[in-house]
Amino acid sequence: MTTSKPLLIDDVEACVDHIIATIGKDIRLGLPLGLGKPPHFVNALYRRAKNDPSLHLTILTALSLEVPSPGKGLQKALMAPFLKRVFGDYPGLDYMRDIHSGSIPKNIDVYDFFFKSGAMVNNAYAQRRYISTNYTHATRDILNYRPNVLCQLIAHRNNNGADEYSLACNPEITLDMLDELMDRKARGEKILIIGKVHQNLPFMVNDAIVSENTFDILINNQKYSTTLFAPPNQPVSTTDFMIGLHTSTLIPDGGTLQIGIGSLGDAIVYALMLRQQNNADYKAILDELEIPKKQGSLIDRIGGTEPFKRGLYGASEMFVAGFYHLMKAGILRKKVFDDLTLQRVVRKHQWQDTVNTEFFQHLIDDQAIHNPLTENDVAWLTKFGIFQDRVRWQNQQIISPEGTSISADLSDRSAFDQIVQSCLGDALKHGRTMHGGFFLGTKVFYDGLRDLSEEERSQINMTAISYVNALYGNEELKRAQREKARLCNTVFTAHLLGAATSDGLENGQVVSGVGGQYNFVSQAHELPDGRSILMLKSARTKKGVTQSNIVYKYGHTTIARHLRDIFVSEYGVADVRGRTDQEVVAAMLNITDSRFQPELLREAKANGKIAPDYEIPEAYRNNTPQRLEKIVAKYRAKGHFPAFPFGSDLTAEELTLAQALRKVAARAEKASELVTAAWKMRNQAPHSPRTEALLARVGLTQAQGIKDKIARQLLIEELEKLA
Repeated sequence: MTTSKPLLIDDVEACVDHIIATIGKDIRLGLPLGLGKPPHFVNALYRRAKNDPSLHLTILTALSLEVPSPGKGLQKALMAPFLKRVFGDYPGLDYMRDIHSGSIPKNIDVYDFFFKSGAMVNNAYAQRRYISTNYTHATRDILNYRPNVLCQLIAHRNNNGADEYSLACNPEITLDMLDELMDRKARGEKILIIGKVHQNLPFMVNDAIVSENTFDILINNQKYSTTLFAPPNQPVSTTDFMIGLHTSTLIPDGGTLQIGIGSLGDAIVYALMLRQQNNADYKAILDELEIPKKQGSLIDRIGGTEPFKRGLYGASEMFVAGFYHLMKAGILRKKVFDDLTLQRVVRKHQWQDTVNTEFFQHLIDDQAIHNPLTENDVAWLTKFGIFQDRVRWQNQQIISPEGTSISADLSDRSAFDQIVQSCLGDALKHGRTMHGGFFLGTKVFYDGLRDLSEEERSQINMTAISYVNALYGNEELKRAQREKARLCNTVFTAHLLGAATSDGLENGQVVSGVGGQYNFVSQAHELPDGRSILMLKSARTKKGVTQSNIVYKYGHTTIARHLRDIFVSEYGVADVRGRTDQEVVAAMLNITDSRFQPELLREAKANGKIAPDYEIPEAYRNNTPQRLEKIVAKYRAKGHFPAFPFGSDLTAEELTLAQALRKVAARAEKASELVTAAWKMRNQAPHSPRTEALLARVGLTQAQGIKDKIARQLLIEELEKLA
């Protein structure tokens, strides 16, 4: 921390002036990933360096957020107004625009350790400057560049007349860097730590709160509190829902959960809520999909299908909106404690948070407190709500809230009874239902976080990534907290022998980055009752061609085969931890799309990895999208499996158009569809006023040119089907 109050600045240009005057012309800027970047400040510093070649600017960061392109044609007509409404006046990042246009000047370098998935494929500038590192090692690797300016968005509140500041959405790497940066400052290095207050950023407590003196500069001006970047919910497909259902059966009551952002995370949360709130329908769907029949023994051993009694605890690098929904649904309610002694007792006895005679006796029996009680015992008991706030220790006596002196000797039955009757509290304090590193989500999510009660807010601990993503460092406590951990991650390719690919292509191009995926996979293997769950869609279709995402081999690996554990596709679960290669191949074939099973089986036989006479069991030879769609349609009619289970920023009209345009895009890839549409234009059937209004929304009331006319015809057909 600094020894003096931070400099208060209300203008980003003045801040840039101060940085150059203090640091000099070699500026190495560390920025948090995702939401925590202050775009107005970053753009001001970037413009200054761009216009002054004598400055050298290095930017060290990850996941730079950009408003999506509206696309072209019909898609642009639909998406441009929507994007303006959702992203408002979020200014974006100038350096990202220049990276895409190839106009980054030579005196500026931008280094990333994580990209938005697919955003930088074939961008030579970004690919060359990508840093491949585990999330837990990112702090080390960034510090090796010796950053001399650190800046991020922070939240502010006034608490009983005192200013408080929170790292809010991004304590993850900042907390891990602060000690090193402070040491360097103490040794005379010129370093500036800057907080940019955003007045709409949800204020998070616990480890996220930092002293005002952490900062050398505070920027606070309402004009910079523009729209927070809030990516809209993605539609959840049938494939997503099926993966979510399978995964939900592997999550035990009282367990620990890690999930990510996107449609697969939403699908898991939806399935868990269905399991909790409508268990009869949940089980009926599982039965129709034959899930208990195919994986019942695994579910019985490591998962469950009953409603949650103890609830779940979340430990995830990303605090996604799904955890918020689980909290509100009463599922994310299992509390852990950032105190090893208390956590051991709570876990041993599977205790919730009630304080009573039984729990007090557990503390005595487990030697969590001394007999007689010491002054430190009483302070500890009071801190965690086991004793009431006004209980004191004085001269070997316990002083009750009423002022009665009681012997501290717990073997004295009379004293024990008096303590129980006069001193015990009602519920444990400082329990955490969630440890997270950073958050990013929809506007509804941010609004929900701002509106949390203080009790709810206190249960969320946004903290350092070294705490969430690794076991080393305070390891005993982390192991005690992370009971029955189910650490769920997404991959885009699974290898038949159990390796997986999620971050890059076999030509070396980086799709996203490893992020924390390896951290959680390895952590699952280190926890005695933990499991790694890698989820993937079994197939993908591009330009009318469908390919399997489960392959015999692939030229790039993110998770090595010796770390294989559980894979989940829409067709089922492959439990491959500790299995032979032949067993792994057989299990992976069982969750493969049946269109690709024969060829994969032939390749495995050709390479001697499965017996020459092996045949895929009949029960797994009908892994087809059509079978799943038929089952899901039945339950959609009952109100289950909505495309946007947690709401959408799209209006009803936009949702209809988006659905129709996806169908049009698929049909437009086939020449036969285009020819048929052109023929139908000659004898066009009348359409409804509603369809006419939707055509007007995308500028197709009248079409000019053959391309637009065919698109109009296809869109009319799809809109009429939806009507």
